[in-house]
Amino acid sequence: MSPLNTKLFRDLIHLRGQVIAVALVVMCGVATYITMFSAYHALVATQAEYYQHYRFADLFAAAKRAPESIAARIREIPGVAAVETRVVVDALLDVPGLDEPATGRLISIPPGPRPMLNDIFIRRGRYVEPGRRGEVLASEAFASANKLNPGDEIGAVINGHWERLRITGIALSPEYVYEIRGTEVLPDNRRFGVLWMSRDVLGPAYDMEGGFNDLSVALAPGANPNAVAAGLDHILEPYGGRGAYDREEQVSHRFLSDEISQDRVTGTFIPAIFLGVAALLIHIVLSRLVSTQRAEIGVLKAFGYTHAAIGWSYIKFAMMTVAPGAGAGILLGAWLGRGLANLYAEFFRFPVLHFRVGWELAASAVLISCGSAVIGAWLASNGAASLPPAEAMRPPSPPRFHAGLLERFGFALYFPVPVRMILRNINRRKGKSALTVIGIAFSLAILILGRFFVDTIDYILDVQFTHAMRQDVSLWLNNPSSPSAGFDIGRLPAVLQMEPFRLVAVRLKHEHRKRRLAIFGLPAGAQLNRVLDRNLQVITLPEQGLVISRKLAEIMAVRPGDRLTVEVIEGQRPTWQAPVAATVDDMIGLFAYMDMHALNRLMREDGVISGAYLAADPAGLPELYRHLKTTPSIAGALLLEAMKKSFLETIAENMMTSTMILVSFACVIAFGVVYNSARIALSERGHELASLRVLGFTHGEVSRLLLGEQAILTFAAVPVGYAIGYAMAAMLISAMATELYRMPLIVSARTYAFAFLIVLAAACLSALLIIVRLHKLDLIGVLKTRE
Repeated sequence: MSPLNTKLFRDLIHLRGQVIAVALVVMCGVATYITMFSAYHALVATQAEYYQHYRFADLFAAAKRAPESIAARIREIPGVAAVETRVVVDALLDVPGLDEPATGRLISIPPGPRPMLNDIFIRRGRYVEPGRRGEVLASEAFASANKLNPGDEIGAVINGHWERLRITGIALSPEYVYEIRGTEVLPDNRRFGVLWMSRDVLGPAYDMEGGFNDLSVALAPGANPNAVAAGLDHILEPYGGRGAYDREEQVSHRFLSDEISQDRVTGTFIPAIFLGVAALLIHIVLSRLVSTQRAEIGVLKAFGYTHAAIGWSYIKFAMMTVAPGAGAGILLGAWLGRGLANLYAEFFRFPVLHFRVGWELAASAVLISCGSAVIGAWLASNGAASLPPAEAMRPPSPPRFHAGLLERFGFALYFPVPVRMILRNINRRKGKSALTVIGIAFSLAILILGRFFVDTIDYILDVQFTHAMRQDVSLWLNNPSSPSAGFDIGRLPAVLQMEPFRLVAVRLKHEHRKRRLAIFGLPAGAQLNRVLDRNLQVITLPEQGLVISRKLAEIMAVRPGDRLTVEVIEGQRPTWQAPVAATVDDMIGLFAYMDMHALNRLMREDGVISGAYLAADPAGLPELYRHLKTTPSIAGALLLEAMKKSFLETIAENMMTSTMILVSFACVIAFGVVYNSARIALSERGHELASLRVLGFTHGEVSRLLLGEQAILTFAAVPVGYAIGYAMAAMLISAMATELYRMPLIVSARTYAFAFLIVLAAACLSALLIIVRLHKLDLIGVLKTRE
């Protein structure tokens, strides 16, 4: 083995503490990069294959009732490749083991298995038999949430008649990857599910023999979706058509697309920050580490080693320090990435999962981490190797001593001598002190970045489920009804307060922009479901005009005072111009609100309601649920506590999993940064500290000089780290804003305290290790030049 390689391995052993700490930092940075990117790519690839293999439709449309004969006319529209007509209705369900009423979306399927648009994948059980009444396939999310299996039975109110439905199989469909009702934004798989029933059974049950009320369309390559949608609307309009829409407005796809968009941001932004911080720290650590070996480099040059040979030796040192961490990070990231991708597959109920860590991804992570280490080692060794051997072997010229701020303003006398020594040393090593502050500040910042999602989720829960939505139960009627329906609802058992609402399906237009949604008509002074912004300010609905989500205003490119064209796509289908009275900075979904009386007036109806919000006596809820299960006029019920629980069990749980991974990595990086800063300071000042010991300073006094300096730099890094962390969180929140979620920037005192305590714990642990090293300091060995 050559002398340079012998020196290399001796250095690795001698500096094993720093080497292990740097490797851990690299491992965490690379693992974050691999985890987030691989999970994101798995989600994208799985969605694309699922949609293709199970023929997810391109366009969708609904009508009140249309004859089957017009399907031939629809197929003749230029650009239409396939058409699937069907019957789709909602029904109340009585699920065994569930006290509350559930809602089932009944969807007709062909009497026998055949390829179709929005095809189904049967996970367990069998297909329904033609003509056999009461047989259904149940969606997996609904079945799993209620522990239902093939052979189990549930009750249902079908077109006013009570029936028993027998589950023959558990199924999935690309149309309901995200399984919610159209007016909701959060899933509740226990109380809402999709049931597929044979067309020859479901059609007659709703007087749809020879007719349909829903259809899906697949487009030919190169077809114009807008032109095909216009053709659909023209054909379906006489039959109560509700407007065709494409995938981008289909509820499940919209939510899945927003999830992918957010994952693209988090899968790029967060790993880039973690890996970038790790690369910066590696560069700082290794450049300072190599600079401490200036004398050894001078000796090597004196013995005839070339500039290139010395530089290559330190590059190998950097590579052998970083490579194990990068390799471990790739393996750990692949394992965590698969686990995160499996969470996505479970949440979205994909039949298959395509997960792989491509060589390009692994290579880019290694290139970034190893590249930064190589550059740091080369620059540091190059600076020392470029000096003549005699000069390199001498210690660096001492800094020029001059009066500092303490002396100039006369404050020096008020500080003890050790404190003055510490402050003077920091002042004389401004560059190295600044690097230490920057390193610790970034470790604080990524701790804040990893944990602030917890604050955001807590705030969303508080705003949505405590201040805005204060009802216990939300009820939807089968059809818009007269005000007397509200009085009947108010007389239901356990109801303490009732507030009606009107829900109208519309298409909003402004210039070339359009968006399908529902206008919520709320009574003046509503208390059970209030319109709040993210600052908890109550928005009073004006007597005229719309109040819309700020995100919707951005999409439609309107401001308060501008006018929107409102095209109603139900009932008599009136059209009117509505001014935008105000925007609300809400956090979930896209909404448009209106005073209910004004909405009734524009709809040319007398007090019609679509449902009601109820405040109920908790003791009487079981009796209320029993009544709702057997009330034919009720299409669905939503329970606030159930929605909150669903949010915590699904979206919040998945987000918390990602957050815990990030926080764990951030903690390791924080320790690695603080420990390396202290160890490098010890290496840089070993000669000075040993001299102080020879002059009579005790172990405690020498320890206080070194650790006091590290303490001051650590505390100086805290406000800098807080500012960097807050700025990075703000950039991430802005980049993640979608139609589904627009997270507020909430960084609580708990998060700041958590970041500070982790760094403080790392500093204390590092201090203990440094004290041990100082007690083992070989005074003669340190004062001599290493050979």
